[in-house]
This record gives sequence, structure tokens and C-alpha cells, in this order.
Amino acid sequence: MEKNIYLNIFKVTEPQLQTLAATALAHGGDYCDLYFEHTTFFNLLLKDGVVSSGGFHTDFGAGIRVLKGEKTGYAYSENTEMADMLKAAEAAAAIAAGTSGAGRSYARVADRKADLYPMKENWRDKGADAFLSFMKELETAVFAKDSRIVKVIVRLSDSVSDVMMYNSLGELTYETRPMGSVTVTAVFQQNGKTENRSASRSFRMGAELIGPGLLNELAEDAVKGIDERFEAIRPKGGQMNVVMGAGASGILLHEAMGHAFEADFNRKGQSIFSDRMGQQVCPKGISVVDDGTVAFNRGAGNYDDEGVPGEKTYMIQDGVLCSYLHDRISASWYGTKPTGNGRRENFRYNPIPRMRATYMESGNADPEGIISSVKNGIYVDEFSNGQVKIGEGDFTFFVKSGFLIENGRLTAPVKDINIIGNGPQALADIVAVGNDLKIDNGTWTCGKEQSVPVSCGMPTVLISSLTVGGE
Repeated sequence: MEKNIYLNIFKVTEPQLQTLAATALAHGGDYCDLYFEHTTFFNLLLKDGVVSSGGFHTDFGAGIRVLKGEKTGYAYSENTEMADMLKAAEAAAAIAAGTSGAGRSYARVADRKADLYPMKENWRDKGADAFLSFMKELETAVFAKDSRIVKVIVRLSDSVSDVMMYNSLGELTYETRPMGSVTVTAVFQQNGKTENRSASRSFRMGAELIGPGLLNELAEDAVKGIDERFEAIRPKGGQMNVVMGAGASGILLHEAMGHAFEADFNRKGQSIFSDRMGQQVCPKGISVVDDGTVAFNRGAGNYDDEGVPGEKTYMIQDGVLCSYLHDRISASWYGTKPTGNGRRENFRYNPIPRMRATYMESGNADPEGIISSVKNGIYVDEFSNGQVKIGEGDFTFFVKSGFLIENGRLTAPVKDINIIGNGPQALADIVAVGNDLKIDNGTWTCGKEQSVPVSCGMPTVLISSLTVGGE
């Protein structure tokens, strides 16, 4: 049976899992779960035509969590020897002990049948030589695109994680999670000025990711828009119409709005949306999704890190706030089902509500028509260095790429500006949503106490008023 493969990887038996769960609940806990992980990591960095760094390492261990009322006990072992795991179970039980009052109940969840990211070629079966030729070919292809390029840097990384989860409800789940990522950075010089541009792709798939299609796509993307970068100006700032380009603009949706829908912030009253469930938070026709079921997507999950199957969760549907993003703790607190958003960096961390692939669904507006409807404004399509205040919803993002909009046309490229606004107000001020949803497949990583892979996206969107920080 397939489960025996995972039991053998971690050198445990089902009776031992039951013993660990019983030990973890010995002080009266309401619920406990065990998280086993075996991950292999590999990376290479090609710089100036040679491999300048690289590495391979393995992570292995088990984490044990105990929930009792409002308290959480967590401990881990960096091996799966029964004696050490029993010590971790006892430690987690002791940390969670001492809570008075009624406990919480935790319901069983359905199993997942389909695999969202089957590997055709296992990364673990490949050596460095299998990827080095691809990296050198990518470097050569990028150099050939533009004579102003003075340096190309290529990064390749992969990981494969065997994960097994067991809990006090008797649920046993297991899967293997692949991830492959390639990033290329080109450095350009022109008339004493230096600009750089990076392109990346990351998917939950095997080594079949590496091939001519990926090479050509990255090479094209690495030089895209570089003329505009050199010509870009810093425009006059102020309140204005802002058109968000399809794709990478979704990072603003992730940071400025998505985090505010994570249920731990709402359960603790820290989110601006804590008391707005069931309310109209943006115009009708707008739907915002956090999706764990996009095949091969960086944020996809057959299961989250609590053994809950991934699902497509509508946070906003037809303009109405209809769901937060739940782990098992918040689902129990709210009396609803978990949404598959309990995620952790690795077995050393406690799972908490985290996003997966966060995007706004397509509307019915023509993207070119959206731009042509704006007399004076700005078009932006790439961001970095965002800052968000969850409680107030205020955000600031640095714009890497954009254009002025004058009389319905994209004119001068712009740079060195900030977009400043408030998440709930920005949602309410959306006046048009394009029919061109694009999910960006770059190497997005979300940091919220711990780091997890995510993705984001959106269609072209017009927001009637945001503050643009310029001259």
C-alpha cells in the first residue's frame, strides 16, 4: 500500500502513531496532530559563466502539536526515534496543559483523491550536470537578446518533500511535494546608467520543468521593457486613477487585502475586516479567491500542513465578504470547516492560516477599454517592497514598472514612485475589472513569522483613487 511507503520513510508504524497521539493528549488536550517531513533541497548559481555556489541538503524530523482550549503546545524532534518523539509529545502536552473551561471540538475532513502535481521526472534522480547545460544555454540566450547586457546571473533550485500527517481523529494523510524554480537576472548598461531585470518561474512539478520552452520564455522576459526602464521618468504625484496590470499586480491584492482575510488576524480582532463578514466590501461582480487547487501551481496543495485537502476558497463573492482563510483552530473557533490554509515552513513550526494562490477572478471589461477610459492616471504592472498595516489596512508599494496614462493612452514610462492606499477603500473604489486574469508564476514567497511558497494574480483593474508618490 502507498501509505506503507511513507511509514517506512519515517520508520514508524500506525500503532506507534496512536501511542504518540495518546501521549500528547495525556494532560487532557482537545486535539493533537503529528507532522512528519523529509525534504531534499538542491540549488546552483551560475555567474560570469561559472558555477559560483551550489548545495544539497536534507531536512528530516517530526513536529507534534497539542491544542487545549486557547492554548497550543508545540515541540519537534529532528529524528523519528520513538523515544525522542515521545519526549516531544510530552513536552507539547505540558505546554498546552493548564487551560480551564470548556475545550474545543475538531471535526474530521474529507480525503483528496486527485494529485495536483505528479512528477514525471524526480528531481532526486538528477545530478548537477543535468541542469548545468540548461543554465549555460539560458545565459547565452539572454546575452544574445541585447548588446547592452553586461552580466547574466542564473539561479536554479529544486526540492522534494515527503510529508505524512496523523491526528487524534485517526486521520492519516501523506503526499510528496515537488518544487522547481529558475530565476535569471540581466544587468544592462547604457550611457553610464545601469538597470537590471529579473525573470523567474516556479512550479510544483518535477525535472520535466527544465526544457526549451522554459528557456525561451525566461530569455524573452529578462529583456522585456528594458528600453522603457532607461527612459522612465519620475512623474508628478497626487491622487489619481490607477490601472493595475494583469498578473504580477496581484502582489498588491495578496499583501494589502489577502492577509487581512487570514482568520487568525480576524479571530483576534486585529484585521480591518474582523467585523465585516457577510457585508458588501467591494462592488458587485467582483470575486477574490484563494485557491489551493491550481494544478502545478507554486501555492497548490493536495493537503495543507494539517492534513486538510486543498480547496478553492472564495473570500469575496459578488462583492460580499463570505469567508476567511481558516486553519483547524480558527475553523473550530468560528464553527465552520477549515479551508486548507493551515501552513508551516517546515516541521519545526506550528501551522497558521496562510494564503496559497490568491487572485481576483476576471470581470467583463476589455483591458484596452479600461485604459482608454482614463483621462489622467497611471498604469502599473510590477511592484516590490510593500508594507501593510493589517489593523488599519493601509499599504505602500514601490512601483518597478509603469506608464503615465494621458487621454486614454499609455505615454511616458515611469519609475521610482510609490502607490499608497487603504485595502478596504481600494476594494470599494474598483470601477472596472478586465477579462484577462493572469496568475504570475514567479518565485513568490510569503513571510508571516515563517516563509511559505505562494502565487498571486489578477486581471487588469481600474481603481478610481490611489495616492501616487512622485515629484
